[in-house]
Amino acid sequence: MSLDRRSLLRSLATAGAAAVAVEGTAQARVRPMAPADALGLLYDTSLCIGCKACVVACREANGTKPETSNSPGGIWDAPMDLDGQTKTVIKLYKSPDGIQRSYFKAQCMHCVDPACTNACMLGALKKKEHGIVSYDPSLCVGCRYCQMACPFNVPKFEWAKAAPKIVKCELCRERAKGQPAVDGSGFTRYPKGQGPACAEVCPRSAVIAGTRAELLAEARRRIASHPGRYKGFREDDPPKIFGETDGGGTQVLYLSHVAFEKLRLPNLSDQPVPEVQQTIQHGIYQGFAAPILLYGLLGAAVFRNRRAAGEKPEKGGES
Repeated sequence: MSLDRRSLLRSLATAGAAAVAVEGTAQARVRPMAPADALGLLYDTSLCIGCKACVVACREANGTKPETSNSPGGIWDAPMDLDGQTKTVIKLYKSPDGIQRSYFKAQCMHCVDPACTNACMLGALKKKEHGIVSYDPSLCVGCRYCQMACPFNVPKFEWAKAAPKIVKCELCRERAKGQPAVDGSGFTRYPKGQGPACAEVCPRSAVIAGTRAELLAEARRRIASHPGRYKGFREDDPPKIFGETDGGGTQVLYLSHVAFEKLRLPNLSDQPVPEVQQTIQHGIYQGFAAPILLYGLLGAAVFRNRRAAGEKPEKGGES
């Protein structure tokens, strides 16, 4: 005897309500904090001249091939965006009237609470030493959930390779030896040749490296020294440090003389991207209570229908 539609819908609705009730009583998710030694970058658009020395240094440090498909004759390294062989890129923003312009450096933001590591089912992406979002290709199955989860559209896939991997900035962690130390500039860094290559070669110090706390202090100092130079997310917003709280905070921070929305950065709240998703899912599956309740209700409905069918008189019987 099959389960009738009314009973099925009633059971599903009851199970759904139970799941919501369980979710409401679930323990709140603990929001991760940046470690005290979290390393990162501070990029200041008002200082960048678009020389792309950082892009070249990144390629040399990470052994990635130049992206020449966008250049006439294929003779120049001219990536237009992050891709399967480009871990950082310099983009150009120009206003419709051409008066306002800005360069913009894109790379992994090394979120304090990354969506990619939460989406990765086998732990190929993890927060490791100094809060760096690190990638272990031996654990990656190529599901690309990290690509869908990242609010900054950073992880890229090597589509042209038979055994593809995910490509993203790891702050040149493979070059690091020992622990970074405070240098003469007051920032905690590795010696030259061991830290993020992009920050080592910038001729204008448009991108600098250090701990997240040091970089935040430097960004606040610059805003205080030049209050009219920097913008907020929108044109009329007060100056802000993008990444200080956006999406729960990032270890790559930005200052900009152009509104951040024009640079195509996402408008995120202070809530980490994975927080809502994990709170709901962990609530539903806590103790596997909701699935057990759902199967129990379905079983009870099937049993009741069978018993009701057994009590009906057979056709052609006595009236």
